[in-house]
Amino acid sequence: MNTEACDPRYRELEQWPTAQAIAAMWEGQLAAVAAIGPAVPAIAAAAEDAAMRLGRHDAGRLVYAGAGTSARLAVLDGTELGPTFSWPAARVAYLPAGGMAAVTQAVEGAEDDVAAAGAAVAAARIGPVDVVVAVAASGRTPFTCAIVQAARAMGALTIAIANSPDTPLLAGADHPLCAPTGAEVLAGSTRMKAGTAQKAVLNLLSTAIMLRLGRVHRGRMVALRVANAKLAARALRLVQDLAGLDAREAERALALADGDVRLALLVARGLDPDGARAALAEAEGDVGRVLRTGA
Repeated sequence: MNTEACDPRYRELEQWPTAQAIAAMWEGQLAAVAAIGPAVPAIAAAAEDAAMRLGRHDAGRLVYAGAGTSARLAVLDGTELGPTFSWPAARVAYLPAGGMAAVTQAVEGAEDDVAAAGAAVAAARIGPVDVVVAVAASGRTPFTCAIVQAARAMGALTIAIANSPDTPLLAGADHPLCAPTGAEVLAGSTRMKAGTAQKAVLNLLSTAIMLRLGRVHRGRMVALRVANAKLAARALRLVQDLAGLDAREAERALALADGDVRLALLVARGLDPDGARAALAEAEGDVGRVLRTGA
């Protein structure tokens, strides 16, 4: 496995001056991001396919699976979809090896438990409306490979993210996404280069899915969930900028829209709150589509 290889350049790493060791690790991080470049077309195809699947089914879920560091990065990506895009919590699911307890504490042996993977897919009732994103640095983790196999058998769309090419995980998925990061500066520590590449691919994939689902308008997070003072101020700026209102008018539109930026933009166009909600629902949450049709 490329991710387990030992690079002879770093065999005396612990004896290097600290700044020199950090510089080597930093260079590894740069290389990790660069490794994603060739996969951009494949990431785009996966995002478009996933958005099509999720857009057709109101109950369709993004399901994240993995073991160890890969699972933790996948869970991090999924948890950001709510506050950033108002993606419903009911439409995200997690299948980490060892269960959710393994997100904060290692569960030994969980990544090898193939039977647990099949049970997890069955318990989550994975089906044709779902999109499963499975992540494994080696591309060979038995639990994660079994998740993809079981989910695909149930008709789910499967996307695999790995850091080693020509591996079972990639071969078993509808959309294989590979960012070959090679040997780590600290041999075998895939939370480093491999983890950085995984996080970046997850960022690109999930953001592109939300773009295609209409959760972004004019490059802005118009579907954000206002949960604190900072986000309330951001929502106000968004309505001011996108609707061409002054602060008082934007505050009024947001108040009528219960703090929802997308609804506030439609209220600013003259719709009453109920009409704005109906129009937004008809457009599956895509406020740009409503605005383009003349609301």
